[in-house]
Amino acid sequence: MPAIKVMSAGAVQSMVEALGREFERASGNKLEIVFNTAGSLRDRFKGGETADLIVLSESIIGDLARLDLFVPGSITDLGRTVTGVAVREGAALPDISTPQAFKQALLKAKSVAYTDPKAGGSGGIMFAALLQRLGIAEAVDKKAVLGKRGAEAAVAVAQGRAEIGVTFISEVLPVKGVKIAGPLPGELHNANTYTAAIPVGSGNRETAAALLGALTDPATRGRWHAAGLEPAF
Repeated sequence: MPAIKVMSAGAVQSMVEALGREFERASGNKLEIVFNTAGSLRDRFKGGETADLIVLSESIIGDLARLDLFVPGSITDLGRTVTGVAVREGAALPDISTPQAFKQALLKAKSVAYTDPKAGGSGGIMFAALLQRLGIAEAVDKKAVLGKRGAEAAVAVAQGRAEIGVTFISEVLPVKGVKIAGPLPGELHNANTYTAAIPVGSGNRETAAALLGALTDPATRGRWHAAGLEPAF
């Protein structure tokens, strides 16, 4: 029985991994799950890499859908997560109650961890644009601790290599030693939806559809919430 290949963005890794392993045990199918940034997986997919199920940001899936790369009717929103601020467990929580307070917290911090925008992560690209908008990109870049994925930014905070981390809350929660200070405040609030689709090149469409059904089982909604993701089903 061939393995079912899944290409998934890191923001939904905790749930895709957990529910995927349960699907393996229940169905007897073996999964090959590849996690990376949405941008890098998009490039690999467009470059010819094959998969049976792909989970990327809603906007990227929408762009790829216009190229007729997915099985009609298979595009399904899984859930959305919001960008939040993380600090090391035991550290004082910074004041991020307003956009101005958040800006000052970034300027006061000795180091700030986030996803390298060049790695293709949705959170890093968003945050880089936000720094430009706040007019503090140069100041923060000088003390940036960049990760290839949001989870790496959270780990940098947990290890004390960064005082503050900014990434999707769903990528922070699985990392021990960090805590959430809160979501970005006011008009800076940012949410990103992650969407699954079955590529037309999949040789295992029926099994991929069954896996997609397992990921969107209403009985798992509470678990999605606990993982920092608002289910879309």
